[in-house]
Amino acid sequence: MNTAASSASLPTRTYLESPTVTHLRLPPLSCDSHVHVFGPVTRFPYAKNRPSTPVEAPKEALFALHRRMGIERCVIVQSVMHGTDNRVVEDAIAAGEGRYLGVALVKPDVPDAELQRLSLAGFRGVRFNFMRHIENGTTLDEVMKLTPRLAAVGMHLQIHFDGRLVHELAAPLKLSAVPVVIDHMGRVDATKGTEHGDFQALLRLLDNPRFYVKVSGIDRIDAESPPTKKYRYGVALARALVDRFPERCVWGTDWPHPNHTHIPDDGVLVDALAEIAMSTKSLDLLLVHNPQQLYRFEVSS
Repeated sequence: MNTAASSASLPTRTYLESPTVTHLRLPPLSCDSHVHVFGPVTRFPYAKNRPSTPVEAPKEALFALHRRMGIERCVIVQSVMHGTDNRVVEDAIAAGEGRYLGVALVKPDVPDAELQRLSLAGFRGVRFNFMRHIENGTTLDEVMKLTPRLAAVGMHLQIHFDGRLVHELAAPLKLSAVPVVIDHMGRVDATKGTEHGDFQALLRLLDNPRFYVKVSGIDRIDAESPPTKKYRYGVALARALVDRFPERCVWGTDWPHPNHTHIPDDGVLVDALAEIAMSTKSLDLLLVHNPQQLYRFEVSS
């Protein structure tokens, strides 16, 4: 019996059904720029080569969480749990009435017609993973060759990589023909502080104005910090990025938190924003202005 395959098929809860009530009041049109949706698997089956099997986290649960938190806009990122079958995100976008957009998973040889279809359906970018726990036969050279085709349909590139890879990925990523969004603060180890070489390399990469960063994942880059301390090392790195690049940071909960060491409390993650974006202007840039510029939500007249 394949033990790994067996364990991957056992559904695991990854999110709290009742996160703590938040104290921070978010500005109107606040955007959660990084979430996923899982299932229902009867309609949207999980990919066979997924790294684990989470319990279902359908769009209805996501919408309810956002109502509770005062979040009005969102970007749903296709997960490896569903592979390159983007229907689960497309379905949620359609139900979101213009307030929900998406980022797709595709192969580098995806046809132009499919990119155009995804763009028209509300996908604003495509994501590629360069993480050790995620199978990926794609090279960065192949991804860079895709970027002119992304430019033709108005999409950007989103990259998720292990923090130690920032040094070798930085130069080739600068060849992108479209803006590049770096996931989860480059997945650097927050406990090593802002002066560590990995974080400094991330800062140098972000000095290029075509790069954006998601200050999501304070709980991932500081996974051992107890929630009662609000992931203090992760918060410190997020605040440093918001202070230095105020117009090129976006934020997300990363709900429903797959492939994690623990189940984060979304209420804690939202309240941590008070320590990350420490002024009304900074919070508005992070949650409203920057997502509007990057993802191009339709603005009601």
